[in-house]
Amino acid sequence: MSTLTDFRERKDAYFRTPRSPLTPEQRKTFAGLRYFPENPALRFTVRIERLPDAAPAPMQTSTGHVASYLRYGQVHFAVGGRPQTLTVYKSEDHDALFVPFADATSGVESYGAGRYLNPEPAPDGTFTLDFNLAYNPYCAYSDHWTCPVPPAENRLKARIEAGEMAFHAE
Repeated sequence: MSTLTDFRERKDAYFRTPRSPLTPEQRKTFAGLRYFPENPALRFTVRIERLPDAAPAPMQTSTGHVASYLRYGQVHFAVGGRPQTLTVYKSEDHDALFVPFADATSGVESYGAGRYLNPEPAPDGTFTLDFNLAYNPYCAYSDHWTCPVPPAENRLKARIEAGEMAFHAE
């Protein structure tokens, strides 16, 4: 079993628990999340180009509120031979890095508001940006959650056919 398959199976198991974002009614018929097939071409080793001033960046949420993140840096990569850039954000409360993004699959195969990705640091100072691990925010499952909406600068024209697809309750 691959690491990605194991990850997905553990996530499905979590979604069956009362702690998951699913309502009790959704959990009764939950058969697992839907994913794009694993796509190694959408796994990148990148350097984060730090922005000179990690200024606060207000980010609209799914409930109309505003959350504050810091614009931490940018990553550059290519999809289908075309250069792409995404801004990496950091919470003001902790050190986790966060890449909210939307792409040409958003609203069709993947969640309409966009998905999230967490760059993984490597010992050499690079980061792994693995779109196979892209996930839906909790507000994709229930209106009881508030989620940051990817800002305009993180809306890609490319199709990111990797990671979690749109959730459809059975």
